[in-house]
Amino acid sequence: MGWWQLNADTLARSRFVLSPFAETFASLKLLHASIPAHPGERAWLRAHLPGYRSRLAADPTTARLVGAALGRSWIADFVAPTPRDGERFEDVVARVRSADPAAARAHLAVSLGGPLPADLDRDDLPERAARLLEYVWTRTVRPYWDRRRRVLEADVAARTARVSQGGWAAVLDSLRPGQTRWLGGNRLQVNLQEYPPREISGAELVFMPVTPRTGWVSWEEPDRYALVYACSGPLTDPDARSVPAGLSALLGPARATVLVLLGSPMSTSHLVAVTGQGLGSVGRHLRVLRDAGLVERRRAGRSVLYARTPAGDTLVAARAAAGDGLVDARTPAGDGLVDARRRRDPGRS
Repeated sequence: MGWWQLNADTLARSRFVLSPFAETFASLKLLHASIPAHPGERAWLRAHLPGYRSRLAADPTTARLVGAALGRSWIADFVAPTPRDGERFEDVVARVRSADPAAARAHLAVSLGGPLPADLDRDDLPERAARLLEYVWTRTVRPYWDRRRRVLEADVAARTARVSQGGWAAVLDSLRPGQTRWLGGNRLQVNLQEYPPREISGAELVFMPVTPRTGWVSWEEPDRYALVYACSGPLTDPDARSVPAGLSALLGPARATVLVLLGSPMSTSHLVAVTGQGLGSVGRHLRVLRDAGLVERRRAGRSVLYARTPAGDTLVAARAAAGDGLVDARTPAGDGLVDARRRRDPGRS
């Protein structure tokens, strides 16, 4: 397994960061693998995979490049620089474009685990990689970025609240289940690959959520390390938010959606991001549900979290068991990753 050694101060200073470049690179990985993790990803692939494949069919060199860069267990460093806090997509892709061609070829040899094919022994690899990333961003991510950003912000809010409740260990264990784990002794497991440990004490450590079900690690030695992870399932998997029709008829579709989502604790801002409802509407639904004894409120550090009570759990389970049909509880307009109305994991990692 691969793990990082870090002291308490490094972990305490770590933070969550949103990155449009990380979201774009995760989307590129999903397009390349073409294996959806849930119906939302299947809908997104149905919309965008034909155009992506057509582009690569017209440019075999870039098609060979992306396959080599993503590798089997290692991502070529030059195609996935570590984004900085607040850095625009255009700024990060400019770093891809300006990569040294000789270094790019060396990175590809590492990701391939062998000699570079003759058709990739060329100097325009960084430019080709940058153009492909720009295509993925422009065509498949940017049109939905505002909504995806709200979903990612909701994930960060929930995980930050969990830090105040259960400490960093629980959060780190849940970032990439089966991959990340707090090992104790100031060691953070980051993947299952047999790579030498890295001492990162004193460096900047950031965690970056993305909506596709993927993840990886990246770094700019010795100052900056990033762990990219898929945001929590209910935010991206449309089936996780299906509302029984009887419950919808009883409470109203919007209020029933809030109750279903509160199977896991969420803040008001979290609910606004996931449902697409306004802050005032969510607040009214929460007040009614609390008055009915279906939802309870508790404080976690500076955050106020809402969750279903046992009575709320019973009501949701009873209507689901009744088999009375389902109502879509997904957010309004958006892409298939986070919106339901439009009906593997290598890494450096």
